[in-house]
Amino acid sequence: MALRTTAVLRSSLRKWAYNLSGFNKYGLHRDDCLYENEDVQEALRRLPQHVVDERNFRMIRAIQLSMTKTILPKEEWTKYEEDKLYLTPIVEQVKKERKEREEWEKEY
Repeated sequence: MALRTTAVLRSSLRKWAYNLSGFNKYGLHRDDCLYENEDVQEALRRLPQHVVDERNFRMIRAIQLSMTKTILPKEEWTKYEEDKLYLTPIVEQVKKERKEREEWEKEY
């Protein structure tokens, strides 16, 4: 019973923090907010073009909304359940490859 209560509490806390962060009010996903360093740029290059186009649309719309100091209607906010990590797994793979390459270069 305690484990179930803890899981429900943790899930509720995650949803609360997600909604408090504010990026969902602009229609952004969590991965849209990643800082674009070399690893993220390489991961973006590996994504299918339609996914990159969708990301760019969300980013431009969020910038426009921010400039006009408005947010999307609540029906259009990104919901916690619908927000899938589309970029993070690829970024992790790119980081792993980069570290492997650096280790290889050290040895040889």
